Amino acid sequence: MYLRKAIHLLSVSSLAIVFVCAPEGIAWAQDEDPAARLARLEALVAEQSRRLNEQEALLARQTELLEAQSRRIDDRWRVADRFTETTALEQGGVGAPVALPGATVLGAEGLEAWRAGQDPGARSPIQAPPPPSLNERRLQLAAVPEEVAVLSPAGRASFDISAEYTRSSANRLVFRGVEIVPGLQIGVIEASEADRDTLGATIAGRYGITDRLEVDARIPYLKRSDTVTTVQQRDEAVSRTIDLKGAGIGDVEAGVRYQLNGGEKGRPIFVVGLRAKSDTGEGPFDIPRDEFGVASRLATGSGFWGVEPSISMLYPSDPAVIFANLSYFAHLPKDINKTEGDILIGRVDPGDSIGMGIGFAFALNPRFSYSLGYKHNYIRPTSTELNDVTEKSKSLQVGALTFGLSYRVTNRFSLNGNFEFGVTEDAPDMRFVLRVPVVF
Repeated sequence: MYLRKAIHLLSVSSLAIVFVCAPEGIAWAQDEDPAARLARLEALVAEQSRRLNEQEALLARQTELLEAQSRRIDDRWRVADRFTETTALEQGGVGAPVALPGATVLGAEGLEAWRAGQDPGARSPIQAPPPPSLNERRLQLAAVPEEVAVLSPAGRASFDISAEYTRSSANRLVFRGVEIVPGLQIGVIEASEADRDTLGATIAGRYGITDRLEVDARIPYLKRSDTVTTVQQRDEAVSRTIDLKGAGIGDVEAGVRYQLNGGEKGRPIFVVGLRAKSDTGEGPFDIPRDEFGVASRLATGSGFWGVEPSISMLYPSDPAVIFANLSYFAHLPKDINKTEGDILIGRVDPGDSIGMGIGFAFALNPRFSYSLGYKHNYIRPTSTELNDVTEKSKSLQVGALTFGLSYRVTNRFSLNGNFEFGVTEDAPDMRFVLRVPVVF
């Protein structure tokens, strides 16, 4: 209403100025007939009224646009508040970047400036998301190998149900005799082929005592099947095939891991661990054998206790995390004191193992991650007393390429797959582990 009165006064003032200031207007006012003068004034008033109506319509349109913009701003307020609350609940804090509909990503300061009606860019330019929280990093890096996995949060327990398949094969050709000239041999040629398949199922549990201290335990079950074919060439070929099987509980393991530092200022995170392996599985010296020393079934355990100290490293380098580990597995020697045929088996000291691994893990999104790496174990020779004579086996080099996948279905349930492909002669051809961790 006030705007309409102002426009009306402005129109009358403008008309008065025209009459007073223009010489032509003064002369016209003096000489023109009063009836014609009244008609002209009415025409001018009608024109001013038309313009006033147009301005009122434009003002109403501007008012509608302002009200619509105010509604959109209110909607963005509500979305921003809900997003901030959800981010605080999921990440355990506030201040995470907020993505407004149709806007850029604002940090905490930019959001406050926007709410105050200021230019967010003047106080806080576009910011990159902050580093993921420790709990979010734990979820995203589930694809890393078990020996370098991040620790469980304090008070959080998880159970793993895993299935494993290992395939090994070996071919060997041995000539026992004398080679007179190249291509002419006198003696025995022996060829052997061994195919070994192992199926396993494991139940494992982990519990975070604190954010930096975790304990775990594993109970495995193994089912093994070996097929060994031997061919000897004398006057005629002699072939022999041995099929061996074994099934039962394996060696139960338990361990503890401790995180030394928190990885502040971009430093790598170091975790030390200590694992103990029991002899609950049936060992190679616990299996009955025939008069020729051939085992009646396969072992499901090593038959010896073992201790493994280790240290692992996790180095965040967004968007990837580099990991490495170093371990030493020591078997405890044992006196067997058992006679097989004419041979007395005395003290046996299985070879210790030095292991290392390196690789990286990459989180494509908060649910899916994968890892690539390489692991290698150097197994020292085993010492065995046979009839008071110490015999040593050869050392082994076991190297494998590793590949891991992880998909988090929910915050408590995920699917993990780990592959290993042997690259040395002593390594298994392949190993596949499917794990289903459930967090409580």
